[in-house]
Amino acid sequence: MSTFVLIHGAGDVGWYWHAVEAELRARGHDTVAPDLPGDDDSLMLDDYADAVLEAVGDRDGLVVVGQSFGAFTAPLVAARRPVEGLVLVAGMLPVPGESADQWWGATGHADAVRQQALRDGGRTGSADPYVAFYHDVPRALAAEAISRERAHPSPAASAQPWPLDAWPPVPTRFVLCTEDRFLPPGFLRRLVRQRLGIEPDEIAAGHCVALGHPVELANALIRAGTGDGRGRRD
Repeated sequence: MSTFVLIHGAGDVGWYWHAVEAELRARGHDTVAPDLPGDDDSLMLDDYADAVLEAVGDRDGLVVVGQSFGAFTAPLVAARRPVEGLVLVAGMLPVPGESADQWWGATGHADAVRQQALRDGGRTGSADPYVAFYHDVPRALAAEAISRERAHPSPAASAQPWPLDAWPPVPTRFVLCTEDRFLPPGFLRRLVRQRLGIEPDEIAAGHCVALGHPVELANALIRAGTGDGRGRRD
């Protein structure tokens, strides 16, 4: 049995993971999906890692999972506690010293979105969240997710240089969503290869995969947690 530590992305809450948690628990695993602190402009990345570690308590057998902006926080947790694996889901992969504010320009995100939007008729990068983020999520569930949005991360955390000197030396996997209209799949494939030196696992899903395809994501997380596949083995 593993304990999956599920870290949500920007603007989100732990509820985002509820369907994936149900799948993982039905298969005998434990889960922790905390609400990271929001609505506080002064908090830093280490404050988010502290909140995760407090929620984890004395559990062991940890597989730390970071969704989207959660990829800035998840490695900090993995660097501070023994873990069995680290999994980034549609993650914003930082490099040492790079802030989330800098990440967009440093990775060429805007150009990647423009190119993908030309191919898909403007759906990628759409200002409509039901088009850009929730296009494969049931409408009522998407509406509930939008109703739960809040201010996370803080401006201070977004401006903070990523504090690790390197990615933690733990088995690392990346789950890429091939229908992602926020972080285009071609863009993420390049970034994963450049910054992690691995090939991503892929799911036919949009950015909010835990809501749209919880069974498929739970399967991918279990595979990642067993160490089966092409992950980084530092």
